[in-house]
Amino acid sequence: VKYIIWVIVFGLLLETIGVKVTILLAGSTALLVGIGLGLQQTFNDIVSGFILLSERSIKIGDILQIDGDVVKIQDIGLRTSKGLNRDDISIIIPNSLITTSKVINWSHQTDKTRFRIEVGVAYGSDVDLVIKILEESAFEHPEVTQRDLVEARLMNFGNSSLDFHLLFFIKNIFRIGKAKSDIRRIINRKFAEN
Repeated sequence: VKYIIWVIVFGLLLETIGVKVTILLAGSTALLVGIGLGLQQTFNDIVSGFILLSERSIKIGDILQIDGDVVKIQDIGLRTSKGLNRDDISIIIPNSLITTSKVINWSHQTDKTRFRIEVGVAYGSDVDLVIKILEESAFEHPEVTQRDLVEARLMNFGNSSLDFHLLFFIKNIFRIGKAKSDIRRIINRKFAEN
């Protein structure tokens, strides 16, 4: 609205001092077409900003995965949105990237999310003991929720290992890297003990 008001005021100012704005616009049509093509991405970002602000599908505080980066949205503007990644680095995201790309909204449906840790063990290991150790390791972490849904699975017979997945729910979605590291350390300790 501010930019539109400035353009109208500037046009009225030119009219009052005797410059014909219509002739000026007609003469600069080629220039305006060039400017329009150059600003096409900017207009795309602005339209995407209107979509984001009107639909409210993404809110401040949501945790998104965009192009492989996980960011917590801090501000949604008309042309760009601002987010903070897991390394506490501020990222400016063009709104068109959010509306045209595949975006995972980790906090859209629930305040907890299921994550997975992949573990390979040597052939000949006791599979039942491995599953028990993996599940106990998740239970030991204080941020793991819904302990009845913690599950370890034998997923595959790999080239050099039996491949397992440990599935668990956690509320701290944004700092999942630290929680996964903690659980991996618990698994490593329990493997050494057994």
